[in-house]
Amino acid sequence: MKVTALVPIKTNSTRLKNKNFLDFCGQPLYQVVLDTLQSIDEIDRILINTDSEIIAADCALRYPKAVIIHRPEHLKADTITMNTLIAHDITTTESEHFLQTHCTNPLLSPQTIVDAIKTYFNNLTEYDSLFSIETIRKRGYFSDGKPVNHSNELLLQTQDLDPVCIENSNIFLFSRSSFNDSGNSRIGKKPFLFQMSTLEGIDIDLEEDFVLAALIHQNKSLFDFSR
Repeated sequence: MKVTALVPIKTNSTRLKNKNFLDFCGQPLYQVVLDTLQSIDEIDRILINTDSEIIAADCALRYPKAVIIHRPEHLKADTITMNTLIAHDITTTESEHFLQTHCTNPLLSPQTIVDAIKTYFNNLTEYDSLFSIETIRKRGYFSDGKPVNHSNELLLQTQDLDPVCIENSNIFLFSRSSFNDSGNSRIGKKPFLFQMSTLEGIDIDLEEDFVLAALIHQNKSLFDFSR
C-alpha cells in the first residue's frame, strides 16, 4: 500500500534563522528530506505546505511527486500547531494513509522510512498509528523531582533501567480515520512506538544541531545507525 507524505516548509524560523534555506553539505536543507522521499516507491506523492514562493517553484520543478499547497494566511502564524496544518492539508487529497516528516531531519534514511511504513501496515490490526522515538537509559525526573524510570532507594545501574522513550519528530504515520478519531491528532489512540537511532534522528532546531548533523553526514562511515 502507498502513503502520501506531508512536509511543512515555512520561510521563517525562530531559533535558527532561515534554517530551511541553509546550505547543508552542498544543497539547501529543505531539499535533503525531499530527495529522500522522492526516492521511495512506497510514497505516491509529497504534499508540500509552504509560504515560500521560492520553495514552491523549486519543488514543483524538482520533484515529480510534489503537490504544492500554498499556505493560506490564517495558517501562517508561529502559533499554528502541526495538527492544524495536517487537518488542512489532508482535505486537499483523497489519500487514506499519511507519513508526516520535517525537512529538519536530514539524516533520515530511505531504509528507515521504508521500515517504518512496513511496520505501520503490518500492525494496523493492533495499532492505529506510528511515530518514531529514541530511547535513553538514564535516570529521568519530572520537574517536581519525582523519578520517571527508577527508584532513588534501589538505585539500579543505568543499563538495567527501563528505557525512557522520547519522540524525535522524524516520522509520524497515520490514517485519515485515526486522525479524525483521535480529535485531529497525528498520534492516534493506540500508536506503535518505532525506535530509531539517536544520531539518525537528529532534528535541527539550533545551530549546534545543524553543525552536528552536517558533521555526521560528512562522516557517515564512522557511525552505526542501526536501531
